Amino acid sequence: MTAKFQFEKALADLEKIVTAMESGALTLDQALKQYEEGVQLVRACQARLTEAEKKIEVLTKTLDGSFKKSSFDQDEAIRPAKIRKNKNASSHDDRAEV
Repeated sequence: MTAKFQFEKALADLEKIVTAMESGALTLDQALKQYEEGVQLVRACQARLTEAEKKIEVLTKTLDGSFKKSSFDQDEAIRPAKIRKNKNASSHDDRAEV
């Protein structure tokens, strides 16, 4: 891959690989080579998507119905799940005491 990764080109290349593999016309060695290339492209695309996700600005609706713009914070996005987990643990402890 080049230093300047082109996401759309990688997706187009992946589509070509899938089409070639689904055709059944490849030899085993060709199919393995195409599979390896496809895995590399998928990993590169996933890394690019993760990078882009970090840059996304999220619109958040406020209580008055308006929207405010804030930076995407991955830690903040997963925090409610952690809070719920802690809440469940404490409610479990409360039941044990009863």
